[in-house]
Amino acid sequence: MIKKEFILTSKHHERPFAIDFRYVPDGNHKPVILFVHGFKGFKDAMHFNMIADQMAEAGFVYMKINLSHNGVTPEHPQEFVDLEAFANNNFSIELDDISVAIDCIASGGLDMASAEIDLTRLYLAGHSRGGAVSILKACEDDRIKKLVTWAAVPDLERFWSDEFLVEWKEKGVQYIKNARTHQDMPLNYQMVDDFEQNSERFRIGSQLTKLKIPFLAIHGDADETVPVESLLMLKSFYPEVQVLQIAGAAHTFGGKHPWTEPNLPKHTQVLVERMMSFLKAD
Repeated sequence: MIKKEFILTSKHHERPFAIDFRYVPDGNHKPVILFVHGFKGFKDAMHFNMIADQMAEAGFVYMKINLSHNGVTPEHPQEFVDLEAFANNNFSIELDDISVAIDCIASGGLDMASAEIDLTRLYLAGHSRGGAVSILKACEDDRIKKLVTWAAVPDLERFWSDEFLVEWKEKGVQYIKNARTHQDMPLNYQMVDDFEQNSERFRIGSQLTKLKIPFLAIHGDADETVPVESLLMLKSFYPEVQVLQIAGAAHTFGGKHPWTEPNLPKHTQVLVERMMSFLKAD
């Protein structure tokens, strides 16, 4: 298996961010999956690399991106050392980062043999809030041919109560506790300004009316972070969506960081197998 990592840059900000890919070289053109992590996540978190290996072994080029303002850096890819970037993240930046990655893939800017990659089968996958921004990107970029979400947030405003927003505006910043690292992670109010200035672009319900590609949404019925009722919301927005509700699965489908087990957790294995069959179907 070939595995490589590259550093990307955007003309819209100064922070470099990493993308990696892996595939098994066999001379056949393979579909490409670009995976987007969620809030307080990063591309090498939990069991994401083991998932990537399994997808590559099944005949995909599997790619993972670190969103530029997720708080990690190329020098510290698994530590939240850049909280200034985290504080200044917003949905416009995340969508731009995904565009930069897709542009690089489509232009041949990554060191992959042309005989191994099929750019007509470019698929997008995302977890949690990464699922939400993946939906938005798939609705506006016709280079994406299939979409898969894992425990996706169906409404980017839903966790912002009126009280939370008032306090956020008054203080200019809110702090979100990272239960794993015990860090208080700042979010500047500019995120709300960005949402309000681009509200139509960021409203998943209205954007999904534009989607014209196959879409699979996977969710656990024991999700403690994004309730499984989110599947019903996505179904109401986009009736053609295929859904998989995994009994007993929580928000990370059994994954935790660091992942040291030799195999994927059972709920993740169900997810991977369904994703494979969906992406391989004509």
